[in-house]
Amino acid sequence: MSAPLYNRDILALAVATSEHLPNPDARYHATARAPLCGSRILLDLDADDGGRVTGIGMHVEACALGQAAATLLARHVKGRSRDEIRKARDAIVGWFGGTGDVPDWPGFALLAPARDYPARQGAILLPFEAAILALEKQGARV
Repeated sequence: MSAPLYNRDILALAVATSEHLPNPDARYHATARAPLCGSRILLDLDADDGGRVTGIGMHVEACALGQAAATLLARHVKGRSRDEIRKARDAIVGWFGGTGDVPDWPGFALLAPARDYPARQGAILLPFEAAILALEKQGARV
């Protein structure tokens, strides 16, 4: 039997998204939407001249899983480049598809119950997609 989709740890992460408010003064911005479930994120990033994230702000309209993933991104994105974020996103996709191990992103194993719910996976990928989009759209260096 699989683990419950929503548990205390996921809900605690979901509530923590309120700690990361949008920052209109950030250098990089993106809005992204997961078409299947309608989840949405507005993401603001700051990055140094080498393209490594130095700050993040966001507004998340998603289920608890999407909010939890956004919190995990926010807690561990500082110091990472666009390519590192893309590599994490690709690992998540592989993990969801059964072709990889738990992604090398702190805390991500908590979202393991979502592997059995493909309709929820877009919300989990959304913060990573938005971060990549923000850095690509603005031409941030790797």
